[in-house]
Amino acid sequence: MRQSAELPPLFVGLRHVERLRVAPIHTVPEIDDSWPGFRDMPPVLATAIMIAFIEQTCVQGLRPFLRQGQRTVGTHVNVSHVAATPVGMNITAEIELAEICGKSLLFNVTCRDDAGLIGEGTHRRAVIEMERFMKRLDEKRPAPATKAP
Repeated sequence: MRQSAELPPLFVGLRHVERLRVAPIHTVPEIDDSWPGFRDMPPVLATAIMIAFIEQTCVQGLRPFLRQGQRTVGTHVNVSHVAATPVGMNITAEIELAEICGKSLLFNVTCRDDAGLIGEGTHRRAVIEMERFMKRLDEKRPAPATKAP
């Protein structure tokens, strides 16, 4: 990945930590009203939210190393969710950059609550050029249907 002179170089070993207090919106029953199977589930931190929090931690940790117009997108997640976390408890995500292979970045990740480990594994992200990415996304969209006269 090319860096401009103003940016610090990205390096293996980069670490970043983020913290979050679990709110009702982060729990399984609150994920989405269109998924009725979740409505009667326990009100604990949803695995999907834990993964999103890990991704957010990577995004924030990488920002100082990206050129204007660059972003990162998740390409692979291999994370266990080993313990439930109730509303009101704090969680911490810690990421460490383990490998740089071109534009592909591999992170070792852990997530803990006030009682201990709740998740761990790996997460891979790719550096993208936002303008090019959005152009390719627009090209992928289906053409609008035309009405017959």
